[in-house]
Amino acid sequence: MNKFKFLDKNDISKLPKTSGVYAFFTRRSLGEGRKKGKQILYVGKATNIKERVKNHKKLLSQAEKIGYIKTDSEIEALILEASLIKKYRPKYNVAWKDDKNYFFVAVTKEKFPGILITHQTKQKNKYLGPFVDGSSLKQVLIILRKVFPFRTCTTLPKKPCLWHQLNLCPAPCLTKTKNLCQKNANNILKILQGRKNQVLNNLKKEMKIASKEQNYEKAAKTRDKIVYLERIMRNARIFEPNKADSTLQSILKAEKPISRIEAYDISNIQGQEATGSMVTFIQGKPNKSFYRKFKIKLQAKPNDVAMIKEVLSRRLKHKEWPCPDLILIDGGIAQLNTAIKMKNEINKNIKAVSLAKKQNKLFIEGRKKPILLKTLPKEIFNLVLHLRDEAHRFAITYHRKLRTKALLPR
Repeated sequence: MNKFKFLDKNDISKLPKTSGVYAFFTRRSLGEGRKKGKQILYVGKATNIKERVKNHKKLLSQAEKIGYIKTDSEIEALILEASLIKKYRPKYNVAWKDDKNYFFVAVTKEKFPGILITHQTKQKNKYLGPFVDGSSLKQVLIILRKVFPFRTCTTLPKKPCLWHQLNLCPAPCLTKTKNLCQKNANNILKILQGRKNQVLNNLKKEMKIASKEQNYEKAAKTRDKIVYLERIMRNARIFEPNKADSTLQSILKAEKPISRIEAYDISNIQGQEATGSMVTFIQGKPNKSFYRKFKIKLQAKPNDVAMIKEVLSRRLKHKEWPCPDLILIDGGIAQLNTAIKMKNEINKNIKAVSLAKKQNKLFIEGRKKPILLKTLPKEIFNLVLHLRDEAHRFAITYHRKLRTKALLPR
């Protein structure tokens, strides 16, 4: 169970610089037998607890003690903040509600449940909250939807919509089966209730069963969900916009901030139906209008370096496409050298890096030795992993589509 650690308000320099929640306590509220509503003045969440608390000058003047709970991620801080507000109903959180409405996540009570964010809790649905930060809550649901696709439409359509094509909705309108729709909604509920370990354990059991039954494709998909969920629960940035542009510029010794990045990945099984992907992030955020997919034409044994060369060659011929500031390749030094050679024929101002899966080593153009990704600033760590994961997801989705098509009778 999460418990507060306490510091005197004059010792805020000792507060941690990690993500978590914080609370302001009065002297009276520290005693036993007080009503819960009077124990805490205010509860908040933060990326950096120390810096956030320092900004609450008026609350500091009223408080005697500062309580804090560190979390492993910003998502967990958001969830914990909601549970503490619901449990203690702090004085100034309740006062805040008089001017603004809290946000709630609603799961509709239907055969095919949908998930939505609302201010109202009057209808007969399942509700989770209250959440203070609506934009962060929305970002969390966007992230979780990639793992557990869910329905958002108010009326079930007659045919699948774009959300299904983007793998973000289980399309109950098409399958007419309620199992997946209900299962995904329940998993999201559990995560927002702070029960992520239960969800992860269930996924691991599913993966083992699928593997035992030799359903290796299902086992692989479940494994990808586990890896992605564990990663985003640790590292996702949801409270503040990504400010990696200038930091990347410094690391790469670029002439200007790195605002446009393209990431590439290859997906194949023994060279069969090989595909390449290109995803584009602008100012730290995915821009799907610039995503591109490539069906590899190379007819040979699996060769990731040759396939990367083909994809980059075809991409760089499109001079009408906006030019990136940086390209990220999945692989090691061989893939990086290929990328450098290819892009230098077109534009030497484009920077190139590659990320090797083993130990997450980042190979950087112009540096002899790779850098461990975990040693870089958090915003760069998060951005690079997000780019790599998104390129992988986009490549493998197209690869599976081609494999399925190849198995169909002609």
